[in-house]
Amino acid sequence: MSFSSTPFPALFLLLLLSNSIANAANSSNRRPRYQLSLDYYAKSCPQVDQLVASITSQQFKEAPISAPATIRLFFHDCFVEDAEGKELAVEAFDTVNKAKAVVESKCPGVVSCADILAIAARDFVHLAGGPYYQVKKGRWDGKLSMASRVPSNLPRANATVDELLRLFNSKGLTLEDLVILSGAHTIGFAHCRHFVSRLYDYKGTRQPDPSIDPRLLKALKMSCPHYGGNTDIVAPFDVTTPFSFDNAYYGNLEAKMGCWPLIRHCSWILEPGLWCRHWLRTSRSSFKHLRRLWIKWDLLG
Repeated sequence: MSFSSTPFPALFLLLLLSNSIANAANSSNRRPRYQLSLDYYAKSCPQVDQLVASITSQQFKEAPISAPATIRLFFHDCFVEDAEGKELAVEAFDTVNKAKAVVESKCPGVVSCADILAIAARDFVHLAGGPYYQVKKGRWDGKLSMASRVPSNLPRANATVDELLRLFNSKGLTLEDLVILSGAHTIGFAHCRHFVSRLYDYKGTRQPDPSIDPRLLKALKMSCPHYGGNTDIVAPFDVTTPFSFDNAYYGNLEAKMGCWPLIRHCSWILEPGLWCRHWLRTSRSSFKHLRRLWIKWDLLG
């Protein structure tokens, strides 16, 4: 199963992110995090959630890819003051731009792009079947966008467990948080280049990764040749319910049905493996913890 995604111009990404990043470090006009509140726009734009929802619900119907695209953009927005633009789908930016236009028409010059992005990500999680949570608001749009901050602040597809833990720990997140947030890969897609080595030359063996189910391996090879091929082709993280925010991601782990290299981490070491099996068997509990963690993650911005 494969889909084509449209790469987004990096220059425009940088310009947009410079206006939407909430965590612009060392900015002289940055608001303290403790000023974020649920009623931040109670007087200046009380209908902001409804205005954004009018766009996200429409986008979800017309372009379902907007959901994983916007969630990914939100992750980048929280974790780093920039992002690699060539693989962030245009639908995420369309969502933010449309929502911003609607909000501006009712509340000109009031609501930040960073808050709109946070609200939109929450909406898409809920629209796709995930938990609903209240979004605290009050972020200021950053004025700093540095490509040099990207490599050390975003997880790499081939990162080790230790590398992932160091990155998450640096953001105040735990091993449990890592496993839960990994479950967000239950929705969205990966470009072939991030996992093609698993299909043809896993760890220099010139053989496929034995942890991939043979049926999935065959399907992925059809979409992702070893050399050449369309660089815009992507495959779903979750081959069973790619547009649903559920706990199927963890079921895919046990069934060896995951293309993403990070998907293997739940079986690499004992503790994450236990957490993965726990979330697989307790979807209600996982959503409860995910809602808590999503709010915690949201506050990183």
